[in-house]
Amino acid sequence: MPLPIPAPLRRFGRHRGRWRSAGAAVAVALALTATAAAPASAATPAPASHNPVTKGLDRKDLDRSLAAIHSAGMYGVYSAVRDGKDEWRGAAGVADIDTGRPVRSQMEHRIGSITKTFAAVGILQQVARDRIELDAPIARYLPGVVPGDLGRRITVRMLLNHTSGIGDYIPGAFPSLRRLDPQSIDDNRFRHFSPLELVRYGLAEPRTGEPGAVHVYSNTNYVLAGLILTKVTGQDAEKYLTRHVIRAAGLRHTYFPRTPYIEGPHAKMYESLYGRIDPPRDYSVYDMSWAWALGSLVSTTADLNQFYRALLTGKLLAPAELREMQTTVPVRDATGRVQGYYGLGLAAQDLPCGRFWGHSGAVFGAGTYALTSQDGRRQVSLGINLMKYQRLDADPSQSHPVDAALNTHIVQALCGKATAGAGATGALLSPMETAVPAAAAQH
Repeated sequence: MPLPIPAPLRRFGRHRGRWRSAGAAVAVALALTATAAAPASAATPAPASHNPVTKGLDRKDLDRSLAAIHSAGMYGVYSAVRDGKDEWRGAAGVADIDTGRPVRSQMEHRIGSITKTFAAVGILQQVARDRIELDAPIARYLPGVVPGDLGRRITVRMLLNHTSGIGDYIPGAFPSLRRLDPQSIDDNRFRHFSPLELVRYGLAEPRTGEPGAVHVYSNTNYVLAGLILTKVTGQDAEKYLTRHVIRAAGLRHTYFPRTPYIEGPHAKMYESLYGRIDPPRDYSVYDMSWAWALGSLVSTTADLNQFYRALLTGKLLAPAELREMQTTVPVRDATGRVQGYYGLGLAAQDLPCGRFWGHSGAVFGAGTYALTSQDGRRQVSLGINLMKYQRLDADPSQSHPVDAALNTHIVQALCGKATAGAGATGALLSPMETAVPAAAAQH
């Protein structure tokens, strides 16, 4: 799911600096939008030359840049940064605005679309076992689920890199969001959605392109991927991913929630919906079936760093499957300009000091970023507990103070002091959460 995540990487291409620039068509609140055709098998271009990463972690500067995010208006933020064996964790702000309870660095957090990386790993594990072919039609595995010729034209790869052309199910599941009204968010707090119901909502939406032609982020793609994983393994996708991905990576605080409640210590999750919910409302208690195996995971920032390190150092996939995961298509904005690159559940982010891999995610009230260097050495994972704090009527040329502060912290964490003030190219792909109507997105 693409989450409406804060737009910290705004200067890395302005892709998600403001929700309204995140898409001129109905986009999942921070959803990546791409409008120009691009071959689905495009190889990842090599990043341009960059400044070297500053070795070691400057803890005082990391403390300051994290505190600056809270000072800019974010309720609570927590971050984990690694450079090899050197690790820093920090937190700033409040977990509960009524009581003033502070956030802690090891709080559990809903990670939204970062779940897609886990799901893609599960699919690629089955590719390695010759149970799934990336370029096989999805009708082979899910006959009749995507009707007619479409199921024979869309491949598994197209689901994973969002080039299938299938619309997103979010507007159907939360119809009031088409007019930026939170009513359906509240109505569905304890509603249980089935995966097939979500697929039906997505198929009812307008097509976003011909199969394989255009990258347009759609959560429906990963519902279908989850159904394929369920079909070929004979077990629910969440159970498979728990055993073969989460446990295989050695994660201790990452799980699919069994109830609407987060099990461990956590912050409240506040949704503003661009000022339409005033004051912002807590959505930390929520039936996450609307996100299923593509966006419902709970984790911690330290666990996310461990997961991406395990992935990029070959502990979860063999080299051939990891190469497939890092074979990307360009993500373009409404003008056709490349904003970033997306592989199979994995986004490429070019920073001043090189290329990093990861994903971002968002659900109602919570946003998450995770980026890791190719060798798995330098990492940052960060969570926030206030979403869509921007205003649609704000000056689009001006970055929101929270976005600017997030950008500074992330670049500093990954590149070090020498390049902390520099910009970057591309934008971290992924969001997941809410649909923003074109009229609102084009203020």
